[in-house]
Amino acid sequence: MISIQNISYTYPKKKTMTLAPISLSIATGEFVSILGPSGCGKTTLANILAGYFKPQAGEILIDGKMVKKSGKNRIVMNQENDLFAWMTVWEQMKLVTSDESQIFHYLKLVGLEEYKSYYPKALSGGMKKRVSLARALVVHPDFLILDEPFDSLDEKMKSSLHTELNRIFTVTKKTIVLITHDIDEAIFLSDRVIVLGNNPTAVIHQFAINFPHPREMKIQATKKFTDYRVMIAESYR
Repeated sequence: MISIQNISYTYPKKKTMTLAPISLSIATGEFVSILGPSGCGKTTLANILAGYFKPQAGEILIDGKMVKKSGKNRIVMNQENDLFAWMTVWEQMKLVTSDESQIFHYLKLVGLEEYKSYYPKALSGGMKKRVSLARALVVHPDFLILDEPFDSLDEKMKSSLHTELNRIFTVTKKTIVLITHDIDEAIFLSDRVIVLGNNPTAVIHQFAINFPHPREMKIQATKKFTDYRVMIAESYR
């Protein structure tokens, strides 16, 4: 579905290349995490995938069509709170669709149908993230780009959202690209983990994660999970 072909990128005010020529592919219905240390170019890659940045070389194809700009077939969810304080949950959803049956369906999918009249100030951080996720899904994108969306949350809330996102992924079969620096997050959620290295950024390793979906947090206590964690951590070195 997504073919990244020899893309490179250098910020205008920098003399050194941010992304070296990178090539990889992502299949339809696959959950892929892009993992790497802070500053390695993960978000730059996400912005190119989204069509916000144009690579200086190479190209990205989605279903055989070149990405030249942003589009409704891909939605970005990042770590910032993107809800409007003066709008209820229902009104936030109405911003992107007028189909009330779909709004209710996706609010129910994320467990927030009873909170449709609430304003953001009355919601927890995790609930706000679920509203953002429901709003992204209701426009039926081909795939989601999640740019460290849970980075600002505490571990308990993050763990709960990981389970929720995995359940939603299992139900919707959406193609998802997650940008993260959290190894456990990447292993728990992904079918494949792609590790980026620094100076300039390049793909240094890929790991297939062989756990069936849906997943439960108890897999983190298994030897298999620990082995993945060790292999991925060592690939940074």
